[in-house]
Amino acid sequence: MPTGNDSMITKFILAGLTDQPELQLPLLLLFLGIYVVTAVGNLGMIILISLSSNLHTPMYYFLSSLSFIDLCHSTVITPKMLVNFVAEKNIISYPECITQLYFFLVFAISECYMLAAMAYDRYVAICSPLLYNVIMSYQACFSLILGVYTIGVVCAFVHTGCLLRIHFCKFDVINNYFCDLISLLRLSCSSTYVNELLILIFSAINILAPSLTILASYVFIIATILRIRSTEGRSKAFSTCSSHVMAVTIFYGSAAFMYLQPSSNSSTDQGKVSSVFYTIVVPMLNPLIYSLRNKDVNVALKKIKEKRIVL
Repeated sequence: MPTGNDSMITKFILAGLTDQPELQLPLLLLFLGIYVVTAVGNLGMIILISLSSNLHTPMYYFLSSLSFIDLCHSTVITPKMLVNFVAEKNIISYPECITQLYFFLVFAISECYMLAAMAYDRYVAICSPLLYNVIMSYQACFSLILGVYTIGVVCAFVHTGCLLRIHFCKFDVINNYFCDLISLLRLSCSSTYVNELLILIFSAINILAPSLTILASYVFIIATILRIRSTEGRSKAFSTCSSHVMAVTIFYGSAAFMYLQPSSNSSTDQGKVSSVFYTIVVPMLNPLIYSLRNKDVNVALKKIKEKRIVL
């Protein structure tokens, strides 16, 4: 039997979000606007953190890394989707599809663990403030960030490597707007048992392990905050965590809905809506959430503006 590399199919057709012609232009303008906001927001956050000395702390290094992941995550998916809104046939070659899938997995998995690392950073800052500079040293911060990317690269390599063994011969239409793992498996005419088992195992690990880390961190954080006597102190502690909680809820909620169920039971239309949230909407919301609800970021932004006015 031929392997995935010798597959009869050399290209795929992406079904896209909708097959209604009258919706193509409005959706193009909508997602183009979202991508511009995503790119400007995340790139602006990275530049702001790099230029502002008062933001050179572990918390903002993690935030800068999250912005980089969101920018790359969105760029892997959105430009191709925008082209497909105006193309007669939404064609993507086999190598391009596999490449898109690989980098999508790298950044999606990395985001799971980056959010967990940020929760741990908040736990140390609130529960052990006197030891914060010792525990969250620059070396420890760098190691955590490196570990996040390493996990993303390794998991994506395993998924993609197993997919290359699949023989595609049924159809060439991917019922999605990008090359998603579950959508590709539906096109296989060979056994996908190992692939589906890997999806369940890796999704359980990559979603549940970081989310349990986040949950445990916030249990200790809340317990510590409740022991703070002053109302102002409690409010300040809660405000430093609220942005992260919002980002975690949106990302993990949509990702878990998509992947923590057998592919045979998942609805394609529901999957598309869920995918839009964690591939397109979340990368746009994260910089907005952290900039609008973060006083340090707002102060740094004002200082940058004042310097430009003076110059």
